[in-house]
Amino acid sequence: MRTLIASLLVVCASNAIAQDFLIRGATVHTATSKGTLTDTDVRIRDGKIQSVGSGLAAGDGAVIIDAKGRALTAGMFAGLSTIGVQEVSQEETTNDASLGLGAPAYEMQWRPEFDVSTAYNSRSVIVPVTRIEGMTWTVLTPGTAESGNFLAGQGAAVTLDGRRDAVIDGSRSLFINLGGQMNSHSGGSRAAQWMLLEQAVHETRNRVTDEKALMHPLGREVFGRYLSGGRVIFNVDRAGDIVKTIAFAKRYGIKPVIAGGAEAWVVADELAEAKVPVILDPLTNLPNTFDQIGARLDNAALLHKAGVKITFTQFEDSHNARKVRQTAGNAVAHGMPKEAAITALTADAADIFGLGATRGRIAPGQTADLVLWSGDPLDVTSLADHVWIAGEAVEMRSRQLELRDRYFQRLKQSTAN
Repeated sequence: MRTLIASLLVVCASNAIAQDFLIRGATVHTATSKGTLTDTDVRIRDGKIQSVGSGLAAGDGAVIIDAKGRALTAGMFAGLSTIGVQEVSQEETTNDASLGLGAPAYEMQWRPEFDVSTAYNSRSVIVPVTRIEGMTWTVLTPGTAESGNFLAGQGAAVTLDGRRDAVIDGSRSLFINLGGQMNSHSGGSRAAQWMLLEQAVHETRNRVTDEKALMHPLGREVFGRYLSGGRVIFNVDRAGDIVKTIAFAKRYGIKPVIAGGAEAWVVADELAEAKVPVILDPLTNLPNTFDQIGARLDNAALLHKAGVKITFTQFEDSHNARKVRQTAGNAVAHGMPKEAAITALTADAADIFGLGATRGRIAPGQTADLVLWSGDPLDVTSLADHVWIAGEAVEMRSRQLELRDRYFQRLKQSTAN
């Protein structure tokens, strides 16, 4: 049976066909109001989840996969990353994440029309490294170059199945970085960041065409879309700045998301009342900057308790994005319920980026992004046994595994000699 399943996975991956199949007897973390279901079947047809229940019939031509009680989750969110737009951090020709036009930061025009997802390389070697560990999608985020400004540009969610048209509709977001570390991009003061944001709104709404305006006409057009309910990711840590961000977004019709949020627990009630989600790294517990003085390991637990929707990421570590589930495990170790942490990496992440209707849950009608785990999905010792994206089996190979096998074989030969 195991040989049959392995053969099926390779055939599906190579032929890019979504095979109809039935996963039998799994522990299903649905990330819905039904919670976790034991000894449960999931039937997949045409790349979507058709039904979830007990004793389901496989249907004509469907293959049965015996889960043997193992955990089944929706495909997990790899966090905010530069997967596919940054291959080698120190090699400029492989780094497309940031926009730098050569002028001093405070003299540069803003370019919200910059969209990092247009540079996405679906054949990046980082993609398979990430997806074979259960991460089926990520959100590409633009960086702030040394010669740039604190409005970084746009990014979007991409599926990690290797397709060229990987951007997921409805996920596009604008990224704005705020706080003390952006002072060099705003004339030396965070107060100027709010001043410039107000100026950007004024120019956009009043169609300012002065040659010294912050933005080009296309930039104003793009920025204007986000003033009509668009999603803006504000990378900000200090509690006071988070409160100002909430007020700014409310004033101008923006749908805000807080990224970073080291001190978000301080203003958890305000975030919950305004329904503003937070993307955080649960391992942020020591201040790397003065904006993170209040960082603590139970940040996620406190936000969850207050009713704030959260998900997880690892900032500036895209090559290890797959380890985000382990950071979620740390959030559980510091008080966050386990099911809430799994939901944060699946359904809540999808909801935050406007994808909840099609991704993030194990429920009829959802895209069949699924992971069958060897053990606890948040345990460092567990592995993804099988991964499916849109019902298509992922070949569980990566460049890392190929290098391991190559040099292990050489080691065996040299030892034999």
